[in-house]
Amino acid sequence: MKTYKVNQIEVNHMTINGRVDHPVWKNAMVLNDFSSPWHFESVEDIEFRALYDEDTLFVSFKVSDSHLHIDSTDDSKKSVDNSDRVELFLRSDKHLDPYYCLEIDPLARVQDFRARPNRQFDFSWNWPKEAIEIKSHITETYFFVELALRMTTLQEFNLIQKDGTIEAGIFRAKYNQQQNGEFEPTWITWVDPQTETPEFHTASSFGKLKLENY
Repeated sequence: MKTYKVNQIEVNHMTINGRVDHPVWKNAMVLNDFSSPWHFESVEDIEFRALYDEDTLFVSFKVSDSHLHIDSTDDSKKSVDNSDRVELFLRSDKHLDPYYCLEIDPLARVQDFRARPNRQFDFSWNWPKEAIEIKSHITETYFFVELALRMTTLQEFNLIQKDGTIEAGIFRAKYNQQQNGEFEPTWITWVDPQTETPEFHTASSFGKLKLENY
């Protein structure tokens, strides 16, 4: 499995504002190994970073995109599902029973749900509000997303293994307008799941986040 090292930082040294400009982010490794195995076009730059302290896992995305597609119908999960977004899936074990999905658009709206094998999605479920913070920022050429996830909740959901690893899928959906005027997504992933068609909801799409010194 692909592995990304999550460096440890001192408690209370990090805050998020959606701009990924806090000096502490310089301590994070940059993950930019993304591709779209099912499409021929090149993938615009994506930078993923993660850090943690004893209280919080911090995650950020910097995504190159000068033509955002955002469904502004309302703030429902369905509108997020029809928008450009980044995605973080976290699983409790290789059987995906269960796993947790966070899909976040450039406006920091989130489609969060709990899932089980064979695409059994529970959209009525929400990540505990007191255990997550999300900020975002949009410029002419990029959008940024930052998350702060409480470690106690990750532990309660059995998402941190004894060896300090978190098994995660890191994804992106980029919507492009077709000749018929409809918008269709290009699916982008860190780990190639080796499927014939785009599929993130499968065990082979996950890698590992290794918490340093955990």
